[in-house]
Amino acid sequence: MIKFILFDLDGTLTDPKEGITKCVKYALSHFGIERDADSLTEFIGPPLKEQFMKYASLSEEDGVRAVEIYRERFAPIGKFENKVYDGVVPMLKKLKESGKTIAVATSKPHVFANQIIEKFELSPYIDALFGSELDGRNTDKALVIKEAMAALGAKESETVMVGDRVHDAIGAEKNGIPFIGVKYGYAKEGELEKSTAIKIAASPEELTGILLSL
Repeated sequence: MIKFILFDLDGTLTDPKEGITKCVKYALSHFGIERDADSLTEFIGPPLKEQFMKYASLSEEDGVRAVEIYRERFAPIGKFENKVYDGVVPMLKKLKESGKTIAVATSKPHVFANQIIEKFELSPYIDALFGSELDGRNTDKALVIKEAMAALGAKESETVMVGDRVHDAIGAEKNGIPFIGVKYGYAKEGELEKSTAIKIAASPEELTGILLSL
């Protein structure tokens, strides 16, 4: 029986498109790369430094610099250009009422993730939050999940990971736990279907039923 549910944040509990894409656009412009913000949704989910390096063919040093520039806008403005998906709060309420332990496991720095959860009043439903460090440590989702399970005392047979990208699936697999994908986030076409997801939910309402059945 599943007792511990680990949720990704971006694209799973909240829709961060406006803030993330505008901040990525801001950072890329520093390197002479001009892009429309709406074309940058692939930055939602993966660790930022690696994504900047991949997308713009930046060196690791420039990848680090790109993240620093990104945060110049994200820290004061972008983190709150965000919204909770419809149906998420009722879902979290039902899961809490059923006795589940709910945690957030995100590649986003935990300081920003905590501010977002507080701002959008999700704190009453979240038992613990785990994320990366501002200095770049712990951005790999597998490491975040490992830390969360150790801190919670969660066994593999009692834990599930929920997210919208393949990085969440890979992190779950590396820790020996099942993964449930959500289609309403920012996965590319076919991304979740090709992952190790045991179930894929089209909405928070559908996800609620899946999680309560485990």
